[in-house]
Amino acid sequence: MDDKTLVLIIFVLVYLYLVIFRHNRAIAVWGGIFVIIIFASTVNFTHAVSKVHWNVIGVFAGTLILAEFFTLSKVPTYLSDILVGNSKSAGSAMLRVCIMSGFLSIFIENVAVVLIVAPIALEVIKKLKVSPVPVLIGIAIASNLQGTATLIGDPPSMILAGQLKMNFNDFFFYQGRPGIFFAVEVSALASFVVLYLFFKGNKDPVAKVAREAVESWIPALLLCLMVVGLAVAPVFDPGFLWLSGTICVLFAIVAIFWGMSFDRGETVKTLKRYDWDTTFFLAGVFVLVGSFEEVGLIVSLKNILNDLLGTSLLISFLFVIIFSVVISAFIDNVPFITLMIPVTYQMGLEAGAEYLLVFGLLIGTCMGGNITPVGAAANIVTVGLLKKEGYSISFWEFTRIGLPYTIVATTAGAVFIWFVWS
Repeated sequence: MDDKTLVLIIFVLVYLYLVIFRHNRAIAVWGGIFVIIIFASTVNFTHAVSKVHWNVIGVFAGTLILAEFFTLSKVPTYLSDILVGNSKSAGSAMLRVCIMSGFLSIFIENVAVVLIVAPIALEVIKKLKVSPVPVLIGIAIASNLQGTATLIGDPPSMILAGQLKMNFNDFFFYQGRPGIFFAVEVSALASFVVLYLFFKGNKDPVAKVAREAVESWIPALLLCLMVVGLAVAPVFDPGFLWLSGTICVLFAIVAIFWGMSFDRGETVKTLKRYDWDTTFFLAGVFVLVGSFEEVGLIVSLKNILNDLLGTSLLISFLFVIIFSVVISAFIDNVPFITLMIPVTYQMGLEAGAEYLLVFGLLIGTCMGGNITPVGAAANIVTVGLLKKEGYSISFWEFTRIGLPYTIVATTAGAVFIWFVWS
């Protein structure tokens, strides 16, 4: 068996495992990698490790840790309480909570945002004696959408940055044109109309919620300084090779020292909760897709798609958008987008629009996860929280909100990208 066939078989087997099971993802990916290293002559361990985008791993790990301490400080809860307290009706409060979750997701991992904002929404909803299902779904899908807006919001954006050497500022303006951030905000403005239509009928007055006291503003200050550091980093590291990850890790270390002095017990619990599985999973996906590319399978996949889609750039763009939305509605988007970024980039490069398809891929991949309750980790957590409250949510109940939201958001973002980048 040649290396190309071996890598393809291993990739398919690992991907099937990720589709069927949602546990031990890192073990599955690295198990596949070690099989490739042992039996493929073109890939060795040193070569495999070189495929990891360590700068992206640093950004992911640093922001994840800092987000935990930001949550511990109670600043996000305090801000959410202000929004809810100033609302004139329950429907307005629900929409504001969703907007708040979207804003936080620009800087914080989506699952963490759900765990921050959901308890506030539940406290308000319980006093109104209405179902919390719509608002909690709204919180999840709003956070999934906005997580795409910046380098530090969500792993797919980090992966895009690593593969295209995009820095923090490139998400706002890239090569003189409006970047991903503005495409996501256009999507957010359009899709919040959908949430407004779901919530507007609830005219009940908002029950007063006791405002949570801020424990400390230091993590919020560290988060702001980290963002400033990421904005300045391209001056010293224009190739997005090491500095952004280093900045995020350093601020995470500072946050840990602050945590030890603030609440040692809670800090230890926070560090024990760190998501090692996702960290090693992300690193492993880089290696697995790197091996896929090394044996020529990226070029083969690109050629197949070119033969299938023909020369029309619009048809290719629509295919990438729709295909990525459908795939991401049901399976993990990290390996999918890591594989498809080099494919769509090469397709766009040959068509004279090198960033059009890859930006469309990012929008479609991140929006598609909002369609179903299993499309994103934040959705799964939300369903779990609702179950604890005694609400068993069906697939359709989630989809009837997530699907129109996704259609509107994806259409708005896709139109923006087409006119800016085609």
